[in-house]
Amino acid sequence: MLTDSFGRTATDLRVSLTDRCNLRCSYCMPPEGLDWMPSAGLLTDDELVRLLGIGVRLLGITEVRFTGGEPLLRKGLTGIVARAAALRPRPELSVTTNGIGLARLAGPLHAAGLDRINVSLDTLSAQTFIELARRDRLADVLAGLEAAQATGLAPVKVNTVLMRGVNDHEAAALLRFCLDHGYELRFIEQMPLDAQHGWRRDQMVTADEILHALGSGFVLKPDDPAARGAAPAESFLVDGGPERVGIIGSVTRPFCGACDRVRLTADGQIRNCLFARDESDLRGPLRAGACDEEIAAAWRRAVAAKLPGHGINDPGFLQPARPMSAIGG
Repeated sequence: MLTDSFGRTATDLRVSLTDRCNLRCSYCMPPEGLDWMPSAGLLTDDELVRLLGIGVRLLGITEVRFTGGEPLLRKGLTGIVARAAALRPRPELSVTTNGIGLARLAGPLHAAGLDRINVSLDTLSAQTFIELARRDRLADVLAGLEAAQATGLAPVKVNTVLMRGVNDHEAAALLRFCLDHGYELRFIEQMPLDAQHGWRRDQMVTADEILHALGSGFVLKPDDPAARGAAPAESFLVDGGPERVGIIGSVTRPFCGACDRVRLTADGQIRNCLFARDESDLRGPLRAGACDEEIAAAWRRAVAAKLPGHGINDPGFLQPARPMSAIGG
C-alpha cells in the first residue's frame, strides 16, 4: 500500500496526460500560454498503462482520474481508458476536463469504460467566459456537458472557481443551472497554482463567502460528515435535498489529514501532494529497465515522505515551481 508516515493511505491516483490546454484561464496561465513539455519527455501510452497496472496490482490504487492540462487533447485517450478499464482489480475511472471536444468524445469515452466526468464551468456568460478563459468557447463547454449527460456518465460534476469582481456574483445562478440540468456543482477556492505566481489571498473568494452568496437563494444544510470520507468537497443539501452542492475549501478549510491522493505527471514524476516542491522520478527507472517491484518500491518511498499538510497557511509557504497545468488537478 501507499502509506505515509502520518498513517494516510493513497488510493486515488491523479494522472496528468498532458500539460497542453486549449484555454488560457487567467487563474492558471498567462495569455500567451506556456512552453509545453517536449514530446519525448512524456510518458508513452504503454509506459503510462504499465504504471497504472503497477499502481492497481501492487500498490492498492482503486481510483484513477485523468487530468491535464486538458486531457481531451491527449491522442489515444479512449485507448488509454479502455486499457485502464481492463486492469484487474478494475479501478474507477474518471476525467476532469474543460469540456471542449467533449461533445464528440463523451460517447467513445463512456464506451471505453469511463465511469465519471468533471467539467470546469466558471460562468454562464459568454462575455465573462472570454474574459476568464481568453477564448470564445462557452457554447462548446455547454454542448459537452449535455453530451456527457446523454451518454450515461453519471453523475456529471461541474467544477467552478469564483474570481472576485469577475464571476463571484454568479454563484446562485450557476447552482440553479446545475440543479435544472441534473449536474452536481462543486465550488473550488482559487489556489496558489497559477504560472504567473500572482495569487493573492485577499482576492480569493472563500468557502464562507460562497456559502453566504448561495444562502440568498437556497437553504443549505450540511450533509452527514461521516459520508464525506476522504472526499475534498464538503457537501450541503440544497433546499432539503436530495440535490447537493459541494464546496472545496482547499485554502481556508484544508482537508490534508484525510488526503488519499497521489499524482503522476505527464513526464512520469510522482508528486505526493498537489503543493509538493519535490518530485520522485518513475520515468527514468522505467526506461532504464527496472522491474515492476523496483518501480513500486520507488513509488512507496515517494508517498512515505509526504508532509502533514500543504502549508498554504504557513508564513514560509512557497508556491510549487510547476503550475496547475503541468501538475494535474
